[in-house]
This record gives sequence, structure tokens and C-alpha cells, in this order.
Amino acid sequence: MPDKVHCAHILVKSEREAKAVLELLKKGEKFSAIAKQISRCPSGKRGGDLGTFTRGKMVKEFENAAFTLGKGEISCLVKTQFGYHIIKRLE
Repeated sequence: MPDKVHCAHILVKSEREAKAVLELLKKGEKFSAIAKQISRCPSGKRGGDLGTFTRGKMVKEFENAAFTLGKGEISCLVKTQFGYHIIKRLE
């Protein structure tokens, strides 16, 4: 397991919205473009880029998903107290 990861994410309010985002990604839409358009997180302005972070910096559900992804992989839906995330590991 890596000590740090570089990820981007898209945060939406509902499971329905998150499922719709996953469908767009499966159709080949660009992750960063979707993040800029609809993510509720301030990182959306940067295409969802959260930068590099270490363990213990994110909520547990988010961290568990982020640290299990391989480079370039996109997560399934990750529910936290903030809403629904779709995470992409960048590096």
C-alpha cells in the first residue's frame, strides 16, 4: 500500500447524480471536465484535483477507496458525510 496518493474526485449530493456521473465516465467523458461542471467541492475548479495526500488526511471511507486504487483507476461510489464521491487516482 502506498504512503501517499494523488487523486481527483467528483462530489455530488445524491446517489442518483453519482450513478449518472459514472455512466458519463463509462461513455468516455473526461473526468476533469465533469468535475469542473458539477462537483460540489471547491476542488472542482481544478478538475477535482486534490493533490497528494497521506493517510489520515481524509475521512475514512474516502481514504479506504483512494488508497486501494491503481494509477488511472476510478472508484465506484463512495458515500461520506459530505455526499457521494467518485475518485480517480492520478499518480
